[in-house]
Amino acid sequence: MLTISSVSKNFGGLRVLEDVSLTVPERGIFGLIGPNGAGKTTVFNLITGVLAPSAGIIEYSGRRLSGMAPHKITRAGVARTFQNIRIFGEISSLENVLVAMAGKSRHNVLGMLMASPAFRAAERQEREKARELLYRVGLAHKAGVAAANLSYGEQRRLEIARALATEPQLLLLDEPAAGMNSFEKQQLMDEIQKLDESGISVLIIEHDMRFVMELCREIVVLNFGRVIARGTPGEIRANPEVIEAYLGRDSDVTAE
Repeated sequence: MLTISSVSKNFGGLRVLEDVSLTVPERGIFGLIGPNGAGKTTVFNLITGVLAPSAGIIEYSGRRLSGMAPHKITRAGVARTFQNIRIFGEISSLENVLVAMAGKSRHNVLGMLMASPAFRAAERQEREKARELLYRVGLAHKAGVAAANLSYGEQRRLEIARALATEPQLLLLDEPAAGMNSFEKQQLMDEIQKLDESGISVLIIEHDMRFVMELCREIVVLNFGRVIARGTPGEIRANPEVIEAYLGRDSDVTAE
């Protein structure tokens, strides 16, 4: 589904990524890990069109993403969440999801202005779908609550619901478990596994190694902008270079 081939990214004289290659097949949950500053979020920014690669090719379902505007990449089926939560705190959870659905809306402007029966029917369908997405992430009971009044973990799940509102086939999650307690993390793991079962491919950046090791089928490790390892959780856990660069010699792979 996603292929990144020999991608590099420079900011002036600083090379943030160098010759990075990875693939995300259809179906499955995959991890992208590494120390702070390794270039993980830069990879997400390149995939979603926020940044353009200095070299290399990024393809999604056979389409070259380099040069495409972010909104076109979203419409093509790629959605993401952010390391820093980006929701509208003043409006309800339901309204947050409805805003995210706007890019998929097919409303006729005249019908909107006239509040035609077709428009009202479509609006009811969208609200029902938004409620279904909130249910999917365990927030159905918070539909009418202002997003700012949700707990941190609930805000994280609301951001996932907003991403799902764009109907992606590939979902990029940037540190989704950050700041969550152990119960919230387990809930989130269950929800991400359900996304996999529904046919959505998931690529996760995460620092909680227990979370990554239990959830992901394959993991790619970045260090100083280069891929230093790729493989199954067991292979990554036993890789000497990963242990040295990231996990630490005495790591039990459970640290944040």
